[in-house]
Amino acid sequence: MPRPIARVLTLLELLQSGGIRTAAELADRLDVDERTVRRYVDHLVDLDVPVESVRGRYGGYRLANGYRMPPLMLSDDEALAVLLGLVAARRAGLTTAMGAASETAAAKIRRVLPERLSRRLDAVSGSLTFTAPPGEAVASESTVLLALTDAVRHHRPIVVRYTAADGRRSERTLHPYGVVAHSGKWYLTAADLTADDDRTFRLDRITDVRTLPGSFEPPAGLDPAKRVLTGLATAPYRHEVTLRVQGTAEEIHAGIPAGVAVVRALSSAPDRTDLEPEHWCLVELRVERLDWLPAVLASLDRPFVIERPDELRVLVLEFAERLADSARGLGGRGRWVSGEGE
Repeated sequence: MPRPIARVLTLLELLQSGGIRTAAELADRLDVDERTVRRYVDHLVDLDVPVESVRGRYGGYRLANGYRMPPLMLSDDEALAVLLGLVAARRAGLTTAMGAASETAAAKIRRVLPERLSRRLDAVSGSLTFTAPPGEAVASESTVLLALTDAVRHHRPIVVRYTAADGRRSERTLHPYGVVAHSGKWYLTAADLTADDDRTFRLDRITDVRTLPGSFEPPAGLDPAKRVLTGLATAPYRHEVTLRVQGTAEEIHAGIPAGVAVVRALSSAPDRTDLEPEHWCLVELRVERLDWLPAVLASLDRPFVIERPDELRVLVLEFAERLADSARGLGGRGRWVSGEGE
């Protein structure tokens, strides 16, 4: 925003706080001279803001009695962008230094928005779950997001038009449970009445949402984020990997995100006489490529046993040999690969 416009708006905010403000006080607050203050006042008058000039020893400027700013004129997309920015900043821990500033700012925005839009944005903030720092963003239609979060909040059945990853199009009747933001993408977890199963849907692949009459009762103890992450981790891929790793689920997820792996605690260690039978977990992954896993397993720095596939054992041994060669100063004999491709 250009500085003169920002200062004119700041002047209006100062006058809205009430009372008479002297030209000298306003000049000091705006960091301009008194002549510029008078020019800014003229700008407000040109915009039909009733600024009154009060003469005399204690004179200055004030707003006419009874004047109130009109409702904040934001489109649905603009208001949604502002609110999501505030919510995401708070969830990401970016508001620590500002205290409750994001909450008070969101409250002010809702207070001056038209009631229709304010209710819809309340549904958004009350229905979203954030599971991870953002990745590469994939845009979703705001009309779709607003309609889905409203249905989630009020437990309304819906019909959506959906395009699957392979291009197949279908119409689904859903009981929407929650909307989750994960790694730059939006996901809907819902009961798919068309397939009689719980499913996860990408919002950017939904082109239309229609609310149906009636309501439904969500399952007790529902955790939309956990459902989405489990769905992502168990989606069909080229390789199915099963590991046993020594450590707690929290320690393992620190190196392998929940959206990639399903981790379950075991009551005993693998059948290995050289390992202590404590704190072992079963780790299951479905991945398109295996070449990035050896480095991830090494970064965990924990004992592990590969149950399947055999190709992963070969890759881990080759990775270990390259590390040993580098430690001995014999680097360059092997070929390094990574999850980003050659």
